[in-house]
Amino acid sequence: MDPALTNRLRSLDLIRGVAVLGILAVNVANFSAPGSAAVSPDLPHASSAADHAAWLLTFVLFEGKMRALFSVLFGASLLLFIERMDAAGRDGARLQARRLLWLMLFGYLHFALLWDGDILFLYAATGFVALMLRHWSPRQMVLGAALTLTVWQGWGLSIWGGSLADEAAAITGTASPAAQKRHAADLAWFRAEDAKDVIDAKRSWLSLAQTKLTERPGAPLNLVGFNWGETLPWMLIGMALLKSGFFSGTWPRRRMVWLAAVGLGLGGAATLAFTAWAASHQYPEIALRFAMEFAGVLPHTAMALGYAALLVPTARRMLEWAPGQMLEAAGRMAFSNYLGTSLVMAALCSGWGLGLFGQFGAAQRWTLVLLVWALILSWSQPWLTRYRQGPMEWAWRSLTEWRVLGFRR
Repeated sequence: MDPALTNRLRSLDLIRGVAVLGILAVNVANFSAPGSAAVSPDLPHASSAADHAAWLLTFVLFEGKMRALFSVLFGASLLLFIERMDAAGRDGARLQARRLLWLMLFGYLHFALLWDGDILFLYAATGFVALMLRHWSPRQMVLGAALTLTVWQGWGLSIWGGSLADEAAAITGTASPAAQKRHAADLAWFRAEDAKDVIDAKRSWLSLAQTKLTERPGAPLNLVGFNWGETLPWMLIGMALLKSGFFSGTWPRRRMVWLAAVGLGLGGAATLAFTAWAASHQYPEIALRFAMEFAGVLPHTAMALGYAALLVPTARRMLEWAPGQMLEAAGRMAFSNYLGTSLVMAALCSGWGLGLFGQFGAAQRWTLVLLVWALILSWSQPWLTRYRQGPMEWAWRSLTEWRVLGFRR
């Protein structure tokens, strides 16, 4: 295999391993508590100083950054798959389109059977657009990403602007009776959603699946509608980075250092500044939701690229050591580990499992995170010593090529 391709594969896998672990640090709140627990340390009820510290750690280091990193890697991998198939004399674009169709099905089944926070359906749907733009130059991809993010944030502000103004007036004590009523209605809607989460958490597995399929079958499509504006730009950035040689380590070291410093410096400073403001104002819910869904996308992107710029130059050295090899194995099996995480967390927290939903604060949730991290890191490498791919990677690839591929080594 071409050494440059090998370097790209290994660096991508290592970073993907970091991302799949980091995503759980954010998603654990939605697995184990009502949705608002991810938004504030004092929701759905007030919590301890330790919970505040744990929530702030997650928000500053992981929230949005891992989602961005994972999306960047998905875009790079989408293009890399096409390159590999084309080099083997096959129609890479056609196979990639088929691959995305199967991913869409996997994503919908994941939503219906395990967890309604699935991102696979979103990635598959958005991936078709990225596939059509694969011939753009890196510069065109970055400019297209910037333009899309700008338009998407403007759209988000048009949706949230009124609620943000009502909340700001409520905080300063200047809200009119009408604004107070609107703000109370907004918060009441979110509390009603929390109540639904509690009810869902107590359902049997079959009852919950039936509820999703009958009452909210279009939820994955709704997620695409609200999140494509950040996901597609991140994918385009990943494709641009792959084309420019970022993942193969051909960027000059000075450029890597600059990207790491600027990405983590500016993105981190903006995140910390907003976090300090939110804490000083008792974590205003509307502002935090808007930041997580729209306004934080630029700091998220900057920090994700900063993380990547730190990891790529150090990947070769890290892969000489056991922890780096474990992360690489986890990244090679990211699909299996992502779905496996949902299975483990559902078994721990749902009504058909151990029923631990709602019993953890932000600090205690880190116990679950560390447990699942240990499981991911402990099983991925031994599995790959016996088998060519993770079980879900093998199934996905076999369905894409419409033949049963070799599994054992």
